[in-house]
Amino acid sequence: MKKAQLGFLTGTHVVNDLYQGAVPALLPFMMSERHYSYAAVSGIALAATGLSSVVQPVFGMIVDRSGRSWLAPLGFLVAAAGIAGAGFANGYLATWVCVAIAGIGVAAYHPPATNQARAAGGRSQRAMSLFSVGGTLGSSLAPALVTAVVGSLGLSGTYLLAVPAVVMALLWLLNRRNALGAAGSAARGSAVDISDDWRAFGRLVAATVGWSIPYVTVSSLLSLYAIRELHASTAVAAVTLTSFTLAGAAGTVLGGWLGDRFGRLTPIRAGYLLGVPALAGVVFSPNYPVLELSTVLLGLAMFLPFANQVTLAQDYLPTRPGTASGLTLGLAMSVGGLTSPLFGWLADAEGLRFTLGSVLAVFCVAVVFAIRLRDRVLPVQPSLDSSEELVT
Repeated sequence: MKKAQLGFLTGTHVVNDLYQGAVPALLPFMMSERHYSYAAVSGIALAATGLSSVVQPVFGMIVDRSGRSWLAPLGFLVAAAGIAGAGFANGYLATWVCVAIAGIGVAAYHPPATNQARAAGGRSQRAMSLFSVGGTLGSSLAPALVTAVVGSLGLSGTYLLAVPAVVMALLWLLNRRNALGAAGSAARGSAVDISDDWRAFGRLVAATVGWSIPYVTVSSLLSLYAIRELHASTAVAAVTLTSFTLAGAAGTVLGGWLGDRFGRLTPIRAGYLLGVPALAGVVFSPNYPVLELSTVLLGLAMFLPFANQVTLAQDYLPTRPGTASGLTLGLAMSVGGLTSPLFGWLADAEGLRFTLGSVLAVFCVAVVFAIRLRDRVLPVQPSLDSSEELVT
């Protein structure tokens, strides 16, 4: 494992997914300052994640063909610009467009960076979990950062949220020769004589889709649920959302360790199965302490499979690792956004508790696909043995 390279990539992942996590954290402020409805804020969640589900696999195919590692820093810079612009937008359409641009930036980052992380870590599930946890940490830091900035300055202060991206982009320029590997190296290092298993990959995609809908819906509505149903303050609701993502970070690390020790399928199946009672606890919480405990358990359970699913997807499609990571990460964080307006309308009509109960049913379908997954271990894994491959 090339620790310096992996560590730097993890840092870029923190910054990139900070802007992904900023969107749900901004929604309560948008409802308060701009008086948006549940359906309106769900439409904004669609802008952030829905387009990513379309464009991220396209970025993956581009990376498989031609590398283009510069997509990684460009991605988080574009994401930062979109979030900053959303604070200055005058109308709903302009806000939607800015957030959509941020989502496209987040999508552009993932395929090249994930390929680089797999090339640095090889067979290690912990390596991928460390890279993945960077994204989870970024998402977990977003609510606190957004609350501190927007809570003090209002939505017009979102320009300050772009500072981490600018700093990381400067560091990327300074370290581009020594810290990053070629984005296409994972594909070039794969065993070219092993065919892609699209049928198994399809089952994994189905499980991931069933995971993404509850994840995006819970992320988007959890703070509002705590405020509207359990009468928590805005600050306390932000803590709940932070707890969800921090627990996800812990689950990602634990899942990588379990994957190396017991095989990838153990944390994948355990995460999906444990997620059902945890999400049920969120849905039926009678008070805030129960909600907080259930939220932590849900974050831990939902992210146990995360890193293992990424490497499993790349092994199902060994000749297309960028496409595999683009589809799995894109679907994991994006397809739920496509259904966000539906669940937003459902929340307006039936209430938040009923809506979260609906996504519990969706998650149960995902469990069925997850327990049917089978492992695939390739005889040759991506590697970065040539010094030339460390030059972007």
